[in-house]
Amino acid sequence: MTLYGNPQLTGREKAFGDDEIIVSKTDLTGKLTYGNRTFYRMAGLSEKECLGEQHNIIRHPEMPRCVFDLLWSTIKDGKEIFAYVNNRSANGDNYWVLAHVTPSFDASGNITGYHSNRRNPNRQVIDNHIVPLYRDLLAIENAASSPKQGLKDGYTKVVGLLDDLKMGFNEFIFSLGV
Repeated sequence: MTLYGNPQLTGREKAFGDDEIIVSKTDLTGKLTYGNRTFYRMAGLSEKECLGEQHNIIRHPEMPRCVFDLLWSTIKDGKEIFAYVNNRSANGDNYWVLAHVTPSFDASGNITGYHSNRRNPNRQVIDNHIVPLYRDLLAIENAASSPKQGLKDGYTKVVGLLDDLKMGFNEFIFSLGV
């Protein structure tokens, strides 16, 4: 179910307080099982509109798919990840976050879902590093012969960047100065 239809992007950026945390939880397939008030306020959606829906209902179209591919592969492997994410509100506004996504485990060590805490990001990191990187990744994805190839090409670019820097993704994110 698409809750947004295809809203016009407004070009307006929303903000939330430095003392606020956006929290959401999903099941193993990425369907929302919980969101806090800040999550719903920033998404511009109600709890009823969100619960049971895919978390990607807040995905901004200018967010590279390869970043989400890396995120999902990391958490499915039982590891945490930190990532800058540009989200979209129901009215077409956007908001940047620094997301910390972790798997949730049961008593036997099985992954039962995923938990994400998002904080206000460092604006200089967004403007000076993340926006240019994501713009390049989107261009790579969009230039490919198919969406599947674009995802692969973007992912290869990220992995190559990390190899060149000799660091993992989380290390790269923290090297930017969160």
